[in-house]
Amino acid sequence: MSILLERLRQMLGDNAVLTGSDASRREVDWLSKSHCRAAAILRPATPQQVQQIMQLCHEARQPVVTHGGLTGLVHGAEAGPDELVVSLERMNAIEHIDPVAGTIHVQAGVPLQQVQEAAAAVDMQFPVDLGARGSCTIGGNIATNAGGNRVIRFGMMRQQVLGLEAVLANGDIVSSMSPMLKNNAGYDLKQLFIGSEGTLGIVTRAVLRLQPAMPDVRTALLACPNFEALTALLPHLRQSLGGSLSAFEVMWQSHFALIAEHSGRHNPPLATDAPYYALVESLAIDAEGHQQGFDHALEQAFEQALIEDAVIAQSSNQRDALWAIRDDIEGLVESLAPLLAFDVSLPIEHMQDYVTRVEHELHTHYPQARLVVFGHLGDGNLHLSVGMGNDGDDTEGARHQIEQCLYQPLAELNGSISAEHGIGLEKRDWLHLSRSPAEMALMTTLKQALDPHGLLNRDKVLVWTPPV
Repeated sequence: MSILLERLRQMLGDNAVLTGSDASRREVDWLSKSHCRAAAILRPATPQQVQQIMQLCHEARQPVVTHGGLTGLVHGAEAGPDELVVSLERMNAIEHIDPVAGTIHVQAGVPLQQVQEAAAAVDMQFPVDLGARGSCTIGGNIATNAGGNRVIRFGMMRQQVLGLEAVLANGDIVSSMSPMLKNNAGYDLKQLFIGSEGTLGIVTRAVLRLQPAMPDVRTALLACPNFEALTALLPHLRQSLGGSLSAFEVMWQSHFALIAEHSGRHNPPLATDAPYYALVESLAIDAEGHQQGFDHALEQAFEQALIEDAVIAQSSNQRDALWAIRDDIEGLVESLAPLLAFDVSLPIEHMQDYVTRVEHELHTHYPQARLVVFGHLGDGNLHLSVGMGNDGDDTEGARHQIEQCLYQPLAELNGSISAEHGIGLEKRDWLHLSRSPAEMALMTTLKQALDPHGLLNRDKVLVWTPPV
């Protein structure tokens, strides 16, 4: 290891190889605040330096773990003392933006918010948006196929990537940086790396698709009397707003009351006793017509008893205050610590049954747990936060017991253990519940083909032991 680090230091420069306390004081997990245990953190400044790193590591059979913005919740960035970290933090250039073609070329270490701001500067928008926008990076968004708040209108990260460059385990660069929307020249290789969580290659650059700016934003928080009304509200707004609906975020009463009232961090915009709350947002160009259509859609929802109370944001500050309740993950951590966070997907029609079954399982097997729920209902994604109780019993046995309470019912309802947060280490042992044996075999085959020595994000996503 020492010889390899010296070669890397000579190649990259002293400030690009962090060891000792410079490496160990860095946190690698936003939720647990775990510190880096890797032997060193490598900070390449160009794709060519990533290539050189992987060539040397491949030669030495040295495993590496890729770091982006470190906002994940599934321990995908954890590295052991015998591993090296490749951090893309210095690869943060926006290389080119073309408002006519609606594309932007970026390096993988660029934070999401910077891409959004660059698009806004040319009267465009990059539609992927999530609470960690200031910290999460484009490479991490691609590696986890991030979704966020606007999936129901614009789709996941996968739909925003036109071209991609990645470095393989042996140092080869796969460059598919075509900006063309219609590109059927053989296999769509970029799709292999989107959502692969760094296990097949290190994403270094990307061509992203931009959308026209939608300057008129209408936001409302709606209280719904029951789950049937909530699920009827979504298609009602989709149809009434003529495709402008961009967000439909749902908070169960457990989540809304905890964050909006009991945490003491917000002023509740509505009474906190309704069973469900929907935070809805619509984007358009025509302000006058958009406002009329938005107000009319909500009036109809009242008339049909789909909602029982509402507050409509009248300014950007009010809009931000509504979103702050939905995005207040720190409030969850403070209120529920010690906390376990889960991110799952399942059909909308099964969501309430699933939550009810999870509550029952937790009450039976781990009665001190407290469950709060919110999610992107429009794309079938739920976030479940479990406070483990005042005793702080965070043993592996307790964790496994709680995971079983959440994941077994999910498998029976045809759900998936993963949404945009990925698999990482936390969900790896439950992957088989969401994938058939044939799918698991194919995933292993891909891993073997692209990373035969198991060097990239070792043991993340799936367990595969390379041959000796």
